[in-house]
Amino acid sequence: MGEPNSGAAMLEEEENLIAAAQHLVKALEINKNLTDDARKILANLGTQLSSITKVSENEDEVGLSEIKERLNLVQDKVRNWEVDRSMIWDCGAEEAYEYVKAVDEARKLTETLDNLCLSRGSGGSELLQRAHDVLQTAMARLEDEFRHMLVQSRQPFELEHMSFRSSEEDVVDEGSIGSSFGDDSVEDTLQRDSIMSRSSEEFIIDLVHPAVIPDLKCIANLMFDSNYDRECTQAYISVRKDALDDCLFILGVEKLSIEDVLKMEWGTLNSKIRRWIRAMKIFVRIYLASEKWLSDQIFEDLDSISSICFVEASKSSMLRLLNFGEAVAIGPHQPEKLFRILDVYEVLVDLSPDIDALYAHEAAAGSSIRTDCQEVIRRLGDCVKATFLEFENAVAANTSTNPFAGGGIHHLTRYVMNYIRALTDYSDSLNRLLRNSVAAASFSPESSPVSVSSSCEPVSPMALHFRSLTSILECNLQDKSTLYRDDSLRHFFLMNNIHYMTQKVKDSELRSIFGDEWIRRHNGKFQQHAMNYERATWSSILSLLRDDGIHSPVSSSSPVLRALLKERLQGFYLAFEEVYKIQTGWVIPDAQLRDDLRISTSLKVIQAYRTFVGRYGPHLTDRHIKHSAEDLESYLLDLFEGSPRPLQNVHRRS
Repeated sequence: MGEPNSGAAMLEEEENLIAAAQHLVKALEINKNLTDDARKILANLGTQLSSITKVSENEDEVGLSEIKERLNLVQDKVRNWEVDRSMIWDCGAEEAYEYVKAVDEARKLTETLDNLCLSRGSGGSELLQRAHDVLQTAMARLEDEFRHMLVQSRQPFELEHMSFRSSEEDVVDEGSIGSSFGDDSVEDTLQRDSIMSRSSEEFIIDLVHPAVIPDLKCIANLMFDSNYDRECTQAYISVRKDALDDCLFILGVEKLSIEDVLKMEWGTLNSKIRRWIRAMKIFVRIYLASEKWLSDQIFEDLDSISSICFVEASKSSMLRLLNFGEAVAIGPHQPEKLFRILDVYEVLVDLSPDIDALYAHEAAAGSSIRTDCQEVIRRLGDCVKATFLEFENAVAANTSTNPFAGGGIHHLTRYVMNYIRALTDYSDSLNRLLRNSVAAASFSPESSPVSVSSSCEPVSPMALHFRSLTSILECNLQDKSTLYRDDSLRHFFLMNNIHYMTQKVKDSELRSIFGDEWIRRHNGKFQQHAMNYERATWSSILSLLRDDGIHSPVSSSSPVLRALLKERLQGFYLAFEEVYKIQTGWVIPDAQLRDDLRISTSLKVIQAYRTFVGRYGPHLTDRHIKHSAEDLESYLLDLFEGSPRPLQNVHRRS
């Protein structure tokens, strides 16, 4: 605000002193105890004071006359521009300077008249009213110029110049990955997007052309000095609020209520979350930072006005963005949404220091935005915990009525292991959020076939939950294995699935989370199931090739011995061919495990067969030897391919 006119203040002070002195003289003259000399002195003093008052009044008249002349000049200047509706600043710097000088003169004249004592004549009051009218007209024009300049000098917001602009954000639709556990593509789809890069760097852009900043600042200062601060700030806030809304439109952020978001199909919401994440980082780190810098430049001489204008201009846009985050947080706790919820959570946590810095001013609106942001973060965190626990419950509750065909890797196993592997990208957030959360289901070594951990080593909250989740998965797989009537297929199924779990841990970031002890224990588990499979499949078959019951008192050429050997061999061939027909339809997806099991089986079966034929071959004719050892070895290489078939081109010796 401008300083009061010093001459007017001194004049007012003198008039007050004269009035007080006159009042004192009159009071003393009434006093009857005064001498004649004293009365004469007081009479002379009163005359002098009256003379001074008349001189002061004459000086007032002269001063008002000068003010009137000056006001007439200013009024003409302001009225001329009211007739010419072209924008003053568009007409050049000289015209703008002259107008500003005239308006500043009107401001000073108004202050002078306000500070003069005008109660002795109607002329002064009329002049003061004229001055106020001129100033009001000029301020309205300056407000228009201010708005016009802010709008016309806006710089285009180019998305392609943003350093962390993502590629098309809607390229992957994850809408189906969590609708059931039967999606084989989950390993490919549950990956973090490039848009979640934290390396985006904050930088400032010019939201209006730098050349107009001094003019905007000049107008703002003049309007504030003239007590038109409210009109100036409202004009600024209105224009910049529209600019911020336009920015969100360019970034693809729609005006959606919480109810709108909650009604969306997951595929649509997933796409909008991706877009929101991208928009949020650009809006806060680039656009809002630049917006704050703009207001600081224009209102730098006006105390806290800059922060107030920034907050008021941006609060509706920020609340729109935060409301979307809140809607995501209060939606249903569906496991397939966990990754997107974590994305939203991590973006807000990452941007929280930026938001706190931008809204550091203690104005109520700024404080409210900081509080709202923290509240949305808290709700998202609660949603993450609830969704993860809901996932554990979903895994535990997943039931099957039919055995999984071929004994391969169940969809549930693939989904769970790829799910938690993808979650390792969020380790910091999950450890922070799960620190005080108890796992949905706990297992003890005494009460469960699988234990969470037998190690006393300290483990992270995320590791505890992951171990709990894999324990739940193993229990579920045990239940699913009981659907098989064939005991060998039950072990085969468990071997496949536990091997898959172990490899997923061993060959990924999960290794550091689960630890080598977990890997060793589960290596032992799937190897034990492999041995149990071999025992269940081949023990009874290979027993036909043993010596039990063959050595007898009869001679080596005895028809009884030959009949027994023929029976044993035929039984072996029939059993082998049945295994071949069935187990070529079983599948081991992992090539190394498939080869290892084939080799292990071949070593046992072929060795037993060679020994039997080598020992008892002389007692048999060639027509009794249906397959050579090489044939059988070749047939065993056909197992576990997932395509059942009978033996073809059976080799028979002639």
